[in-house]
Amino acid sequence: MASSPRLIVNLDIAGPTISRHVYGHFAEHLGRCIYGGFWVGEESGIPNTRGIRNDVVEALRELRIPNLRWPGGCFADEYHWRDGVGPREQRPRMVNSHWGDVVEDNSFGTHEFMDLCEMLGADAYVNGNVGSGTVREMSEWMEYLTRADDSPMAALRRQNGRDEPWKVPYFGIGNEPWGCGGHMRADAYADLARQYSTYVRNHNGNDVYRIAAGAGDEDVAWTKALMEALPDKGGVDRKGFPYQGISVHYYTMSGQWDAKGSATEFSEQEYWKTVKAAQHIETLLSAHSTMMDVYDPHKAVGLVLDEWGTWWDVEPGTNPGFLYQQNTVRDALVAAIHFDSLHRHADRLVMANIAQTVNVLQAMLLTDPESGALVKTPTFHVFAMNAGHQDAAVLHTHLVSDSAHDLDGDRLPTFTASASTKDGKVLISVANLELEGESEVVLDLRGGRLEQVEALVLGGDSVAAFNDPVHPYAVAPRPLAVKERDDQLVLRLPAHSFATVRGKLAGQAPEVTAAAATVITAPTTGSKPCLNC
Repeated sequence: MASSPRLIVNLDIAGPTISRHVYGHFAEHLGRCIYGGFWVGEESGIPNTRGIRNDVVEALRELRIPNLRWPGGCFADEYHWRDGVGPREQRPRMVNSHWGDVVEDNSFGTHEFMDLCEMLGADAYVNGNVGSGTVREMSEWMEYLTRADDSPMAALRRQNGRDEPWKVPYFGIGNEPWGCGGHMRADAYADLARQYSTYVRNHNGNDVYRIAAGAGDEDVAWTKALMEALPDKGGVDRKGFPYQGISVHYYTMSGQWDAKGSATEFSEQEYWKTVKAAQHIETLLSAHSTMMDVYDPHKAVGLVLDEWGTWWDVEPGTNPGFLYQQNTVRDALVAAIHFDSLHRHADRLVMANIAQTVNVLQAMLLTDPESGALVKTPTFHVFAMNAGHQDAAVLHTHLVSDSAHDLDGDRLPTFTASASTKDGKVLISVANLELEGESEVVLDLRGGRLEQVEALVLGGDSVAAFNDPVHPYAVAPRPLAVKERDDQLVLRLPAHSFATVRGKLAGQAPEVTAAAATVITAPTTGSKPCLNC
C-alpha cells in the first residue's frame, strides 16, 4: 500500500457553480480535426449527415459538450468568412499557412459549423479575424449569423439556404495577437479589442459574450492591459463593457518548445515533469484572477481558458504541421489535474476549451484515415466521468496527504481531487498520480451522508497505455468497489488512475432532469464500454 490520503468533503458547504462551459472544446482548421475528423463530405462511404460524421457526433453527445470554438486558433486570423459560404463548388481556395502549408478548399464553413453545433446540442463560440481582417468583416459576419430581418447579410444567408438566424452566444475578438495573430503589443491590441468588440452587435435578441484575446502562460501584464482598457472599471454590468471575457492559453509538456517529448515513450522523469507542468495551471489561473480582481472585485469580467491541454511531438511519419499525437493515461491524468483546478476557480473562470476535439493535440477522439475507425481516448473518458460537475456547485474539500514526489527539490502532490453537488446528487473526483502502488483513499464525508453510492476507475497497464483501432478499450472505465465505514467511504485506488464516486444526498429526493440523468455503465474486462445505455 503506497499511501493513505484522506479527502474531507463538506457536503453542506457549497460554493460557486462550475459553469458547464469549462468542459468546452476547440475545433480548428488544423490537420485532420475538421477534414477527416468532423467533416467527410456527403459523398463519403463513412456514415454521415450532410457531410458530418455520425459517429463523431454520437460520441461527443455522450460528453454533453457545452460549446465548440471555431475556426481557430491561429487559423482564425487568416480566415475570411465569406470564402466559406455559398455553393461549395464555387468557394475560393486559400493556403493554410500556419498548419502544414496545405490548400484549404473552404468546403467546411459557417453553415457547416452551425449545423454541427446544432447536431451536438452545443453553443457556438465563433472566433473572428483581427489579424488580417477588418472591423466591417467581423461586424457583417455577426449580422449574417444572427439577424432575422431583410438586412443585407440576412438576405445573403437566406440566399445561401438558411432562413432562420442562429444563436451565437460567444464571439472571440482575434486569437493570440501577441503571436500568430499579429505580433502586437498589449496596449495596441487592447485598443483594437475595444474597437472590434463595439461592432460585434447584438442582433435579434442574440446577447453575445465577447471574449478579448488574452495572454499566453504567465503574461499577467497582458491581462492588466486589457483590464485597464475597460471603460467602467469596478462596474457590475458586464453588458456595458466592450468585451465581457478575457482569455488565456496554457499547454502542458515535459520538454521545451522545440522538443516537447514523445506522447507514448517517456521516462519516469518526463512523467513527473508533465505532472509539475500540469499542476502549474493552479498558479497561472490564480495569477490572472488576482490581476483581474484588482480592477474587477465583483468578478463581472470572466476568465476564459480557451486553449489548454498536452502538446507532444507529432507521431512519427505524420505531417509535423498536423499536430497529431497519441493520447495515454498520462494525458488523462493531466486532464484530471486541470479540472480540479478549474473547479476551484469557478468564481472567475467562465469557460475552458481543450485543444483539440478530434485528431489534434489532446483529442477526445482519433479517427483512422485508412479504416475509418473511431477511437475514444483516455481523455474522452475523463470528460465523460466528470460530466456531472457541469453546472454543479463546488463542495468545500480538504485533502489530507503527505504523499508527494520530489522532483529536483520541488515536492509534487501525488493526489488531486474535487467535488460538487447538483439536484441532490454529489460527484467526487480523485486521481492517484503515483507511478507504483495501490493507495487506500478515505473520503471523509461531513455535514451529510450519501446513498446509492457508485464508483468508476480509469487506468491502464501502464501510465503510457493508450487506445487504438486494434485495442480500443485498453483504457476504459471499470467499476470500483467502495466500502462504507462510519461516515467514510474507502476506495483502493490503483497507481496512475482516475476515479469518480457519485451518490445521492440522504434524505433528498432530487428532481432528475435529462441533463442530470447521464449514467455511465462500466464494462467488465474486455467488453465494450457503454455510455448512456
